[in-house]
Amino acid sequence: MAQKPQEFRSVTRNKKAYHSFEVLEEIECGLVLVGTEVKSLRAGHCSIAEAYARVIDGELWLMGTTIPEYRQGNINNHPPARQRKLLLHRRELERFSKKVRERGMTMVPLEIYFQGSRVKCKIGLCRGKKMYDKRQAQREKDDRRSLDRAMKRGR
Repeated sequence: MAQKPQEFRSVTRNKKAYHSFEVLEEIECGLVLVGTEVKSLRAGHCSIAEAYARVIDGELWLMGTTIPEYRQGNINNHPPARQRKLLLHRRELERFSKKVRERGMTMVPLEIYFQGSRVKCKIGLCRGKKMYDKRQAQREKDDRRSLDRAMKRGR
């Protein structure tokens, strides 16, 4: 029997991370969640603006992510700001944690999405941008936009 293609549906993106950090490398992780968290994510409720990932006792944990309580949930609802475990192959985890320890980088969640029925998190290995880097990136973005407009008018 032919396998149907897995759908990709984004729940949230961390636009602030792309502005504040230079993303050097990205990796896809699984997320360990409880049932009401998944239901809340399916409704599109999640915030990763202040979130980061940290290695604790050889495991990768997602900190600072807020998934609000499920509205139709009962007394067994989840706490909104708990730490969530990320699933990653050991070699990938060791490689990422080594880079974070050596070079003073940080791991930031870039996006949370559904891939089929599974919840995935895209983690970026990031280096913080200085203020002048942010200005330079904004200037380049504005230049590209004005060039595109000029090309469009020229047609």
